[in-house]
Amino acid sequence: MFQRKFGYFLLVAVAAVLGLLAGRKLFPGDKAGAPALPALQTVVAYPQPRDLPAFSLRQSDGTQLTSGELNGHWTLVFLGFTSCPDVCPITLEQLAQAQQQWRALPDSTRPRVLFVSVDPERDTATRIGEYAHGFHPDTLAATADGPALEDFAKALGFVFMKVPGPHFAENPNDYTMDHSAGIAVLDPQGRLAGLIRPPLRPAAIAADMAELTRADAR
Repeated sequence: MFQRKFGYFLLVAVAAVLGLLAGRKLFPGDKAGAPALPALQTVVAYPQPRDLPAFSLRQSDGTQLTSGELNGHWTLVFLGFTSCPDVCPITLEQLAQAQQQWRALPDSTRPRVLFVSVDPERDTATRIGEYAHGFHPDTLAATADGPALEDFAKALGFVFMKVPGPHFAENPNDYTMDHSAGIAVLDPQGRLAGLIRPPLRPAAIAADMAELTRADAR
């Protein structure tokens, strides 16, 4: 139990450090002429968006989700896993509430939600699709092999790790996944533009994403 708690707090500490680095070093300040973002309620916008390294994730429909395919929409990215007992279902339900509130926006510009499973050993493409779509049919779902997931998470300033349970030696499926609980905000150019920290407020998320979408269309 001590190891589990220590690992969890270490994960949180590392995530906090990565968040500070993302906010202060990777985004040192506005570039001349960069457009100002509107006032936001819950999205913490970075001073300067950052291009993500090339990535390739497996979507629930079997196709690849690669760099550039998220372009054209504001996108919220959340890391989790389908066996998660609390944080993941609560977060996806809250995001679904936000999605319901921006459903009137045109499909061509409507914000998107991407759920990325950090448990590829148990979460098949079919499983993550059924899980994500159970919260909202528009939610995208994807995963990847371990190294690709680690690179993708690191690019977002997130971390995750496998935590064996008490019977892991006898049962390889006796484990859980500790992971960052924040939500990455990608702009329509596919760049990391901000962060939403828990506790989540669905109405505020919906308002911010609708405002960002409108501002981008002006």
